[in-house]
Amino acid sequence: MYLPHRTWPELAERIDEESLAVVPLGSTEQHGPHLPEGTDYLIAEALAREAADRTGFLCTPPLPIGVSSHHRQFHGTMWVEPPVFRDFVESFSRNLTYHGIDRIVYVNAHGGNVSHLREVGRRLHEDGTAYAIEWMWDESIPDLIEEVFETPGPHGGPKETAMIMHIAEELVRKDRLEDARDGGATFDYDAEHVHGATTFYDAVENSPNGVFGDQTDATPEIGAELFEAATDQLVALLEWLDDRPLEELLPEPHVEPRPTDGS
Repeated sequence: MYLPHRTWPELAERIDEESLAVVPLGSTEQHGPHLPEGTDYLIAEALAREAADRTGFLCTPPLPIGVSSHHRQFHGTMWVEPPVFRDFVESFSRNLTYHGIDRIVYVNAHGGNVSHLREVGRRLHEDGTAYAIEWMWDESIPDLIEEVFETPGPHGGPKETAMIMHIAEELVRKDRLEDARDGGATFDYDAEHVHGATTFYDAVENSPNGVFGDQTDATPEIGAELFEAATDQLVALLEWLDDRPLEELLPEPHVEPRPTDGS
């Protein structure tokens, strides 16, 4: 059930029945010379809506701007500072709880958001407001990604390219796939560390055109396979979460309240 397409009376009838909401999040940032800047939130929204359609749970509009300042050297990248992002997502989540939602899955497609979504979930968990967890699509199907790509790449690589080929093929600049591969980096994780220290802060310091991997390996057919597998994982997570009693998900008090002295 996609919230923006429903009327308030329709939502009033349904939200009382379902206490779980799916929130797609991503970013608007560079994804090389071949993919649109909205790649991450487009993937998140497509997966969230498909899973919501299959299960009947509520899906909110996407939150398209994330923590992306490490891509600032590339034109068009948009970002908010981490505290602003955390506070916005927390406020948005508390808004959902006002309407009866007590379980939230952040369907995330941007690595820069992960730690901040975990922090928001921790805040909501500690005060007993809601149980909110972050889900990253590619982390749900790592074996399949390794199977279909020789050089997956962590950003703007063939896995994201294939997903956008499946979701919105018209947005992929297919004539720039070789440029993306040849002007980027295959990404060797050893290259970013010196004597145990991470030495870079900006994506441009790792890849001249901002992306990694061999984008020429991507096809719409592989994208469809990845999309279906990730959706299956998300649906399973939603159903698992829906089956849990809320008291099982929220923390138990660790310290008993101190007795008063009666004065």
